[in-house]
Amino acid sequence: MKNTVLLFLMLFFSLGIFSQQEKKLKTKFTNFLSKSYYSINLGGIFYPFSNDNLIDGYKTATFSRNWFSGRLLLGHKLTEDLAVQFGTMRPASWFKYDNVNNIGYDRSVWINAWSLSLKKDFKLHKNTSFYAEAGVANLTRFGFFIEDKEIYEDAHYASLLYGFGVQHRLNDKWRLSLNGTFLPKSTKHNQPAISQVSLGFEYHLQQVDDAIAEEYTGNDYFFPNNILQFSYGTSALGFGVNRFFGMSLKVGNFESFGIPVFWVGQVKAKHTFSITYQRLIYRSEKVFSLDWGASVTAFQSELTSENVMAFSIFPVLRFYLLRKKEFDFYANYSLIGPTYITKSNIDGFESGPKITYQDTMGFGVFFGKDRKYNFELRIMHYSNGNIFTGNDGVAVPLQITLGKTF
Repeated sequence: MKNTVLLFLMLFFSLGIFSQQEKKLKTKFTNFLSKSYYSINLGGIFYPFSNDNLIDGYKTATFSRNWFSGRLLLGHKLTEDLAVQFGTMRPASWFKYDNVNNIGYDRSVWINAWSLSLKKDFKLHKNTSFYAEAGVANLTRFGFFIEDKEIYEDAHYASLLYGFGVQHRLNDKWRLSLNGTFLPKSTKHNQPAISQVSLGFEYHLQQVDDAIAEEYTGNDYFFPNNILQFSYGTSALGFGVNRFFGMSLKVGNFESFGIPVFWVGQVKAKHTFSITYQRLIYRSEKVFSLDWGASVTAFQSELTSENVMAFSIFPVLRFYLLRKKEFDFYANYSLIGPTYITKSNIDGFESGPKITYQDTMGFGVFFGKDRKYNFELRIMHYSNGNIFTGNDGVAVPLQITLGKTF
């Protein structure tokens, strides 16, 4: 039932973003997007884990804490002062029990909270407002074992979430914010209260007027209305690209070389084949476009050669980095694409429930007469984003992609 509810919520947000009447200009946002914003907040998170959370007979004298954390939100304005928000909050690194029982066991506790909430603004001054937030959070905690004995149990439950803050409006697009977000203690689930204090910003999408939209439509920059792609990947090429963008590539003395903008996964795909369709929703004057997509991916796992299928819908952010007479070079990024995957336990790893999410990242070119052809290199990942406790994830190696635009 929880899987069905989560899939429904993701489909609701996806359809709200994807829907657009054909008669509307692609250089104008959909009605849904024109009232939307995103918010990025960074600050300190506080959760007083202690020896009291462990079973009898296990304790430590010291703990490792990293207070730094983040919260990412997607918002949609129902009215000028009331919005619905969907997002996630987590620490940058996990809380760790050091040297449990003084015999060398170091164990981490992971926490992650996805939330759906309402946010109400109360104007204090012309450009300054106070806000209150209330909603529900899907809280997931990964505990730990020592020698097959569960010392701190996993937890997965719905929690109240509430918050307060102050925002300052710089202009129609940008708002700065000081935020406090709270999840209460749960005695039933042996979970301390969670508090976050953060600084951040909101960026509100702004609709262009019809004259500017017509001007963008009539320029010479290429944006494909439709793309059909065929992709193949093999683990024979390794997972170096995945690990680099997941900041887990080992290079010399560096154990975590790279850029932390993607994920890897415990399950490794040996052979993969994907068919992908993408359709343009929105384009800017020159640099940015937003597509919606659907894909079918078949892969074979690396350890036991299990055959798995994945069916996904997803948004695609595309950024055109270089435009030349012969080609257009771009980077794309896709997150949280609702996916049905045919197996939940692959190669002995708990990869999560069959309702999961797809992420992709790639670089490519459009080339040929009228930019009819497409070549792309991309990596993929499947996981549930720590919405559930089983989340070992799937890493799809570098795929070589050929496509046709129309």
